[in-house]
Amino acid sequence: MSKSTPRRTLALSLMPLGLGLLAAATTLPAVAQKSAADGIAEYRAMLADGNPAELFEAKGEELWKQKRGPKAASLEKCDLGKGPGVVKGAWVELPRYFADTQRVQDLESRLLTCMETLQGFDAKKIAETAFGRDEQKTMEALAAWISGASKGMKMALPQSHAAEKKMYEMGKRAFFFRGGPMDFSCATCHGEEGKRIRLQDLPDLRSNPGDGIGFAAWPAYRVSSGEMWSMQRRLNDCYRQQRFPYPGFASDVTIALSVYMGVNAKGAESITPAIKR
Repeated sequence: MSKSTPRRTLALSLMPLGLGLLAAATTLPAVAQKSAADGIAEYRAMLADGNPAELFEAKGEELWKQKRGPKAASLEKCDLGKGPGVVKGAWVELPRYFADTQRVQDLESRLLTCMETLQGFDAKKIAETAFGRDEQKTMEALAAWISGASKGMKMALPQSHAAEKKMYEMGKRAFFFRGGPMDFSCATCHGEEGKRIRLQDLPDLRSNPGDGIGFAAWPAYRVSSGEMWSMQRRLNDCYRQQRFPYPGFASDVTIALSVYMGVNAKGAESITPAIKR
Protein backbone atom coordinates (compact mmCIF):
# COMPACT_ATOMS: atom_id res chain seq x y z
CA MET A 1 0.00 0.00 0.00
CA SER A 2 2.82 2.36 0.90
CA LYS A 3 4.25 2.00 -2.62
CA SER A 4 0.98 2.22 -4.52
CA THR A 5 -0.52 5.05 -2.54
CA PRO A 6 1.82 7.79 -3.86
CA ARG A 7 1.20 6.67 -7.42
CA ARG A 8 -2.57 6.70 -6.87
CA THR A 9 -2.35 10.09 -5.18
CA LEU A 10 -0.30 11.47 -8.06
CA ALA A 11 -2.73 10.09 -10.63
CA LEU A 12 -5.68 11.61 -8.81
CA SER A 13 -3.91 14.94 -8.51
CA LEU A 14 -3.23 14.99 -12.27
CA MET A 15 -6.82 14.14 -13.24
CA PRO A 16 -8.12 17.75 -13.09
CA LEU A 17 -5.20 18.83 -15.26
CA GLY A 18 -5.86 16.06 -17.79
CA LEU A 19 -9.56 16.82 -17.90
CA GLY A 20 -8.79 20.49 -18.38
CA LEU A 21 -6.46 19.76 -21.30
CA LEU A 22 -9.05 17.44 -22.82
CA ALA A 23 -11.72 20.11 -22.55
CA ALA A 24 -9.41 22.66 -24.12
CA ALA A 25 -8.53 20.29 -26.95
CA THR A 26 -12.18 19.72 -27.78
CA THR A 27 -12.71 23.46 -28.22
CA LEU A 28 -9.66 24.01 -30.45
CA PRO A 29 -11.33 22.96 -33.74
CA ALA A 30 -14.19 25.41 -33.18
CA VAL A 31 -11.76 28.23 -32.42
CA ALA A 32 -9.63 27.39 -35.46
CA GLN A 33 -12.69 27.22 -37.71
CA LYS A 34 -13.89 30.61 -36.53
CA SER A 35 -10.44 32.11 -37.05
CA ALA A 36 -10.25 30.68 -40.57
CA ALA A 37 -13.66 32.11 -41.45
CA ASP A 38 -12.70 35.50 -40.00
CA GLY A 39 -9.43 35.42 -41.91
CA ILE A 40 -11.19 34.71 -45.20
CA ALA A 41 -13.67 37.51 -44.53
CA GLU A 42 -10.81 39.94 -43.91
CA TYR A 43 -9.04 38.73 -47.06
CA ARG A 44 -12.15 39.33 -49.16
CA ALA A 45 -12.62 42.77 -47.64
CA MET A 46 -9.07 43.73 -48.60
CA LEU A 47 -9.54 42.42 -52.13
CA ALA A 48 -12.81 44.30 -52.52
CA ASP A 49 -10.95 47.58 -52.03
CA GLY A 50 -9.96 48.18 -55.63
CA ASN A 51 -11.86 45.27 -57.16
CA PRO A 52 -10.46 44.69 -60.70
CA ALA A 53 -14.06 44.11 -61.80
CA GLU A 54 -14.31 47.88 -62.08
CA LEU A 55 -12.12 47.71 -65.20
CA PHE A 56 -14.55 45.24 -66.76
CA GLU A 57 -17.47 47.49 -65.84
CA ALA A 58 -15.87 50.42 -67.63
CA LYS A 59 -15.22 48.27 -70.69
CA GLY A 60 -18.80 46.97 -70.61
CA GLU A 61 -20.28 50.47 -70.62
CA GLU A 62 -18.08 51.37 -73.58
CA LEU A 63 -19.16 48.25 -75.48
CA TRP A 64 -22.85 48.93 -74.76
CA LYS A 65 -22.61 52.32 -76.47
CA GLN A 66 -20.18 51.37 -79.24
CA LYS A 67 -21.45 50.72 -82.77
CA ARG A 68 -20.28 47.23 -83.62
CA GLY A 69 -21.03 44.14 -85.70
CA PRO A 70 -22.19 43.71 -89.30
CA LYS A 71 -24.99 46.24 -88.71
CA ALA A 72 -22.67 48.81 -87.09
CA ALA A 73 -25.13 49.39 -84.25
CA SER A 74 -24.90 49.82 -80.49
CA LEU A 75 -26.83 47.92 -77.82
CA GLU A 76 -28.56 51.05 -76.54
CA LYS A 77 -31.93 49.80 -77.82
CA CYS A 78 -31.55 46.39 -76.18
CA ASP A 79 -34.51 45.55 -73.92
CA LEU A 80 -33.34 43.72 -70.80
CA GLY A 81 -36.83 43.62 -69.37
CA LYS A 82 -37.23 47.23 -68.20
CA GLY A 83 -37.67 48.75 -71.65
CA PRO A 84 -35.27 49.51 -74.54
CA GLY A 85 -31.96 50.84 -73.24
CA VAL A 86 -32.88 50.67 -69.53
CA VAL A 87 -30.09 49.00 -67.59
CA LYS A 88 -30.61 49.96 -63.94
CA GLY A 89 -32.74 47.42 -62.13
CA ALA A 90 -32.68 44.89 -64.96
CA TRP A 91 -30.14 42.50 -63.44
CA VAL A 92 -32.07 41.83 -60.22
CA GLU A 93 -35.11 40.72 -62.27
CA LEU A 94 -33.27 38.27 -64.52
CA PRO A 95 -33.91 35.57 -65.72
CA ARG A 96 -37.43 36.49 -66.83
CA TYR A 97 -39.86 35.82 -69.69
CA PHE A 98 -39.52 37.86 -72.90
CA ALA A 99 -42.47 38.02 -75.28
CA ASP A 100 -40.38 38.68 -78.40
CA THR A 101 -38.43 35.42 -78.05
CA GLN A 102 -41.18 33.60 -76.15
CA ARG A 103 -38.48 32.33 -73.81
CA VAL A 104 -37.28 32.78 -70.28
CA GLN A 105 -33.84 34.33 -70.65
CA ASP A 106 -31.00 35.20 -68.32
CA LEU A 107 -28.66 38.14 -68.89
CA GLU A 108 -26.26 36.33 -71.21
CA SER A 109 -28.91 34.71 -73.39
CA ARG A 110 -30.73 38.03 -73.64
CA LEU A 111 -27.51 39.75 -74.67
CA LEU A 112 -27.05 37.11 -77.37
CA THR A 113 -30.50 38.01 -78.71
CA CYS A 114 -29.68 41.72 -78.78
CA MET A 115 -26.24 41.23 -80.29
CA GLU A 116 -27.79 39.16 -83.08
CA THR A 117 -30.90 41.25 -83.82
CA LEU A 118 -29.43 44.71 -83.30
CA GLN A 119 -25.79 44.27 -84.29
CA GLY A 120 -25.91 41.32 -86.67
CA PHE A 121 -23.59 38.97 -84.75
CA ASP A 122 -24.00 35.19 -85.04
CA ALA A 123 -25.43 34.20 -81.63
CA LYS A 124 -24.76 30.50 -82.21
CA LYS A 125 -21.10 31.17 -82.97
CA ILE A 126 -20.71 33.27 -79.81
CA ALA A 127 -22.38 30.57 -77.72
CA GLU A 128 -19.89 28.02 -79.05
CA THR A 129 -16.86 30.23 -78.32
CA ALA A 130 -14.72 29.31 -75.32
CA PHE A 131 -14.97 31.49 -72.21
CA GLY A 132 -12.53 34.38 -72.11
CA ARG A 133 -12.13 34.63 -75.89
CA ASP A 134 -13.41 36.90 -78.64
CA GLU A 135 -17.05 37.94 -78.10
CA GLN A 136 -17.22 35.91 -74.88
CA LYS A 137 -14.90 38.55 -73.41
CA THR A 138 -17.41 41.13 -74.61
CA MET A 139 -20.16 39.20 -72.88
CA GLU A 140 -18.27 39.14 -69.55
CA ALA A 141 -17.61 42.89 -69.66
CA LEU A 142 -21.24 43.66 -70.50
CA ALA A 143 -22.43 41.38 -67.68
CA ALA A 144 -20.15 43.19 -65.24
CA TRP A 145 -21.44 46.64 -66.20
CA ILE A 146 -25.12 45.72 -66.43
CA SER A 147 -25.13 43.87 -63.12
CA GLY A 148 -23.18 46.70 -61.49
CA ALA A 149 -25.93 49.14 -62.44
CA SER A 150 -28.20 47.29 -59.98
CA LYS A 151 -25.70 47.05 -57.14
CA GLY A 152 -27.40 47.47 -53.78
CA MET A 153 -30.83 46.59 -55.15
CA LYS A 154 -32.78 43.55 -53.95
CA MET A 155 -33.17 40.39 -56.00
CA ALA A 156 -36.76 40.26 -57.30
CA LEU A 157 -37.11 37.71 -60.08
CA PRO A 158 -40.66 37.65 -61.49
CA GLN A 159 -42.78 34.50 -61.28
CA SER A 160 -46.01 35.77 -62.79
CA HIS A 161 -45.72 34.09 -66.21
CA ALA A 162 -46.39 30.36 -66.59
CA ALA A 163 -43.06 29.92 -68.38
CA GLU A 164 -41.20 31.46 -65.43
CA LYS A 165 -42.90 29.09 -63.00
CA LYS A 166 -42.11 26.14 -65.25
CA MET A 167 -38.43 27.12 -65.42
CA TYR A 168 -38.31 27.37 -61.62
CA GLU A 169 -39.56 23.79 -61.30
CA MET A 170 -37.11 22.63 -63.98
CA GLY A 171 -34.29 24.39 -62.12
CA LYS A 172 -35.32 22.75 -58.86
CA ARG A 173 -35.18 19.30 -60.48
CA ALA A 174 -31.79 20.06 -62.02
CA PHE A 175 -30.50 21.33 -58.67
CA PHE A 176 -31.30 18.04 -56.91
CA PHE A 177 -30.50 15.71 -59.83
CA ARG A 178 -27.68 13.31 -58.93
CA GLY A 179 -25.47 11.65 -61.51
CA GLY A 180 -22.03 11.29 -63.01
CA PRO A 181 -19.10 9.22 -61.67
CA MET A 182 -19.22 11.06 -58.32
CA ASP A 183 -23.01 10.78 -57.94
CA PHE A 184 -23.08 14.53 -57.25
CA SER A 185 -25.80 17.14 -57.58
CA CYS A 186 -25.83 20.88 -57.00
CA ALA A 187 -27.46 20.09 -53.65
CA THR A 188 -24.45 17.98 -52.62
CA CYS A 189 -22.54 21.19 -51.95
CA HIS A 190 -25.34 23.75 -51.69
CA GLY A 191 -28.26 21.79 -50.23
CA GLU A 192 -27.77 22.30 -46.50
CA GLU A 193 -26.40 24.82 -44.02
CA GLY A 194 -22.93 24.89 -42.51
CA LYS A 195 -20.98 23.18 -45.31
CA ARG A 196 -17.54 24.16 -46.50
CA ILE A 197 -14.90 22.80 -48.85
CA ARG A 198 -11.36 23.45 -47.65
CA LEU A 199 -11.54 27.09 -46.51
CA GLN A 200 -14.53 27.98 -48.69
CA ASP A 201 -17.96 28.39 -47.09
CA LEU A 202 -20.72 26.87 -49.22
CA PRO A 203 -24.00 28.82 -49.15
CA ASP A 204 -27.29 26.93 -48.91
CA LEU A 205 -28.96 27.91 -52.19
CA ARG A 206 -32.33 26.36 -51.40
CA SER A 207 -33.25 29.67 -49.79
CA ASN A 208 -31.84 33.17 -49.41
CA PRO A 209 -28.44 32.50 -47.79
CA GLY A 210 -27.88 36.18 -47.01
CA ASP A 211 -27.04 39.42 -48.77
CA GLY A 212 -24.25 39.26 -51.30
CA ILE A 213 -23.82 35.49 -51.11
CA GLY A 214 -24.57 32.89 -53.73
CA PHE A 215 -26.63 34.05 -56.70
CA ALA A 216 -26.52 37.71 -55.62
CA ALA A 217 -22.71 37.74 -55.84
CA TRP A 218 -22.23 36.78 -59.50
CA PRO A 219 -20.87 37.99 -61.95
CA ALA A 220 -17.61 38.26 -60.04
CA TYR A 221 -13.89 38.78 -60.60
CA ARG A 222 -12.13 35.47 -59.90
CA VAL A 223 -8.74 36.16 -58.30
CA SER A 224 -7.45 32.61 -58.85
CA SER A 225 -7.84 32.90 -62.61
CA GLY A 226 -7.56 36.67 -63.01
CA GLU A 227 -10.75 36.73 -65.06
CA MET A 228 -14.31 37.98 -64.92
CA TRP A 229 -16.82 35.16 -64.45
CA SER A 230 -20.46 35.46 -65.39
CA MET A 231 -23.14 33.19 -63.91
CA GLN A 232 -23.00 31.07 -67.07
CA ARG A 233 -19.29 30.46 -66.49
CA ARG A 234 -19.86 29.79 -62.79
CA LEU A 235 -22.46 27.12 -63.59
CA ASN A 236 -20.23 25.63 -66.27
CA ASP A 237 -17.47 25.20 -63.69
CA CYS A 238 -19.90 23.65 -61.21
CA TYR A 239 -20.76 20.99 -63.78
CA ARG A 240 -17.04 20.41 -64.34
CA GLN A 241 -16.51 19.80 -60.62
CA GLN A 242 -19.43 17.37 -60.60
CA ARG A 243 -17.76 15.53 -63.52
CA PHE A 244 -20.87 16.17 -65.62
CA PRO A 245 -20.73 17.01 -69.34
CA TYR A 246 -20.47 20.74 -69.89
CA PRO A 247 -23.85 22.38 -70.48
CA GLY A 248 -24.33 24.49 -73.59
CA PHE A 249 -23.81 28.22 -73.13
CA ALA A 250 -27.17 29.88 -72.36
CA SER A 251 -28.88 26.48 -72.51
CA ASP A 252 -32.24 25.87 -70.86
CA VAL A 253 -30.74 23.94 -67.93
CA THR A 254 -28.40 26.80 -67.00
CA ILE A 255 -31.21 29.35 -67.24
CA ALA A 256 -33.52 27.09 -65.22
CA LEU A 257 -30.91 26.75 -62.47
CA SER A 258 -30.50 30.53 -62.42
CA VAL A 259 -34.27 30.95 -62.09
CA TYR A 260 -34.35 28.50 -59.16
CA MET A 261 -31.44 30.15 -57.33
CA GLY A 262 -32.55 33.68 -58.19
CA VAL A 263 -36.12 33.22 -56.98
CA ASN A 264 -34.81 31.60 -53.79
CA ALA A 265 -32.54 34.62 -53.28
CA LYS A 266 -35.48 37.04 -53.23
CA GLY A 267 -34.67 40.05 -51.08
CA ALA A 268 -30.91 39.49 -51.10
CA GLU A 269 -28.86 42.58 -51.89
CA SER A 270 -26.93 42.35 -55.15
CA ILE A 271 -23.20 43.14 -54.72
CA THR A 272 -22.24 42.37 -58.31
CA PRO A 273 -19.73 42.48 -59.78
CA ALA A 274 -18.21 40.94 -56.66
CA ILE A 275 -14.77 39.45 -56.06
CA LYS A 276 -14.04 35.79 -55.34
CA ARG A 277 -10.93 33.84 -54.39
